[in-house]
Amino acid sequence: MPSPTSSGALTVGFDLDMTLIDSRPGIHACYLALAERTGTYIDADLAVTRLGPPLADELVHWFPADRVAAMSDLYRAMYPAIAITATPAMTGAREAIAAVREFGGRAIVVTAKYEPNAKLHLEHLGIEPDALIGNLWAEQKAVALREQGAGVYVGDHVGDVRGARAAGALSVAVPTGPCDAAELRAAGADVVLDDLTHFPAWLASYPRDPRDPRDPGDPGYSDATAARA
Repeated sequence: MPSPTSSGALTVGFDLDMTLIDSRPGIHACYLALAERTGTYIDADLAVTRLGPPLADELVHWFPADRVAAMSDLYRAMYPAIAITATPAMTGAREAIAAVREFGGRAIVVTAKYEPNAKLHLEHLGIEPDALIGNLWAEQKAVALREQGAGVYVGDHVGDVRGARAAGALSVAVPTGPCDAAELRAAGADVVLDDLTHFPAWLASYPRDPRDPRDPGDPGYSDATAARA
């Protein structure tokens, strides 16, 4: 496992939904609008408990497979007017991005979300990453992470952990989405923080050799880190 700075300037990748933004309110509203528009029942309460995978993975629960592509297009077209202003930043998101910059690094966003809508979210919230790459899920994220030279990838889903590991990046996980801390550790997360508010302190104190455990008393310390030491 490489050090976050082993290849030069630090680049940290962040997932978007449920990592940097709480997209549940906006997505919930958009699913209800799609259900009304199409006359198809969608359990929006259930759908927002399993955010992370691509949109088609959710729509296949509610529409025949041969309609999923068309419904994805319709959902994405409706999304800007419904979901953007309803979606807040996660607590600590702006500070996490700022911490990377203060460290002299680059902060990028790599997400499964449709890239134009991801861009609208970030612009609305005033979050300005150095790069945004959308439409990538799980191990697919490794392509962008490697191209961008990311040494760290921060996400809330086991798919994000898999993407980080496939890229040879350090996996930092936050249980602020559908996966709890135990699931994230079991998937192979190197570090599990309670939420992004702990990220700046972690970044400032993280040893250059990630095999060395930090002080277990540090906020957000993960016992998974010690287990790998």
